[in-house]
Amino acid sequence: MEKINTMKQINIDKSYLLLKKWWESIDLTNYEKSNLNKEIISFNQQLFRLKEKKLRIGIYGKAGVGKSSILNLLLNKKEFKTNIINGSTKNTEKKEWSLKHKSLKSIELIDSPGFDFYDIKNPEQIFSQINSSELILFAIAGDINRNETSQIYSFIKSGKKIVLVLNKIDMWNVNDVKNILQNIRYKLPQDINIPIILNSKDNIKNQITDLINRDGSSLLTLNSLQLADNLFLKIKQQRLKRRQREAQSIIGRFAAIKASGVALNPLIFLDIAGGFALDTALVNELSKVYGLNLKSESAQKIIKKISLNNIYLGATQVGINSSFNLLRKVFLATAPFTNGVSLLPYGPVAIIQAAISVRSTRIIGKLAAKEIFRKSKVCTLDPSNIIKKIITKEPEIFNYANVYLSNKNLDNNFAVFLP
Repeated sequence: MEKINTMKQINIDKSYLLLKKWWESIDLTNYEKSNLNKEIISFNQQLFRLKEKKLRIGIYGKAGVGKSSILNLLLNKKEFKTNIINGSTKNTEKKEWSLKHKSLKSIELIDSPGFDFYDIKNPEQIFSQINSSELILFAIAGDINRNETSQIYSFIKSGKKIVLVLNKIDMWNVNDVKNILQNIRYKLPQDINIPIILNSKDNIKNQITDLINRDGSSLLTLNSLQLADNLFLKIKQQRLKRRQREAQSIIGRFAAIKASGVALNPLIFLDIAGGFALDTALVNELSKVYGLNLKSESAQKIIKKISLNNIYLGATQVGINSSFNLLRKVFLATAPFTNGVSLLPYGPVAIIQAAISVRSTRIIGKLAAKEIFRKSKVCTLDPSNIIKKIITKEPEIFNYANVYLSNKNLDNNFAVFLP
């Protein structure tokens, strides 16, 4: 056990140094610092807790289920206020739990008011405080209802380790308790092990102590990485929004240049060569916007890949473009024999060709930006990459971290921030 705890401590120290290095590598603008001030403060506080090896355990549930009493059992004294009247806790309250641990220096217990209590101020803030804890005790006093189930799934989506504590079991006989547990498990996710503890003084204290000794350090590390990852996502979103405007401006400028050249140039080979050169220059400019300076050869490979995978672009850049150019050449060649009458369709054809050129350039720009973004977003210090490495070594919390990463990928579709 001592060897395991020593390894856990090394993991905490290593994770702290990695996150500290990651944070120091990010160069924020004044606008980003101002706009993300709340998230930055929250992350820095968590980084400090990681350095100090301070674990937080929050308790959550409906009013009157005995949340404060459960925490008092852990402390073995009445530190949190209790009352026979529901809703005696109005705001979150915090107390230190002097539990000896090889890796963790301190443990903080956080009490919260019932989420269904009508007199709560800032319920979202209270949920957020509990959700930032490393371990969540979800107190219940019977079978869980729809609101409780919804709250539990919200914590799971955030990648939190949850323990359900069934309180007030003296109200039920043995068969009732068995049926209640069966109903609860049916409503919980089947692919995640969510412990359900029957509350009694020795039972809850022993089980929570064992859980902390086994997973406390890992949970502290994981929660720190998740907070870092959330901040990283918000920074990325803001930067992509700004780059989206820059990229759209560049694509519009190149589309106008190509349209003008196509409309005025009667020579087929010059149109094709000039268009390809402009597309290459466009991809190069977009790569600079997304922080990936491509060489001309790489830019040309992207254009060829896009054209091969997109029938419209392939036909536009070769077939349709060449056909329209041939028509214009015929109009010019026959002009002396028709007293200029054959030139009448020349203008509309040139306009149509310019419009098609604008359309194809915009498509190339959008697809190129997507390809460039895909190539440029790999970062070894990305917190999510660190999470992936850790969860392979921590099977106890693997499922919780996997749920977090899966939901993050679903909720953060960066394609909407591309031009």
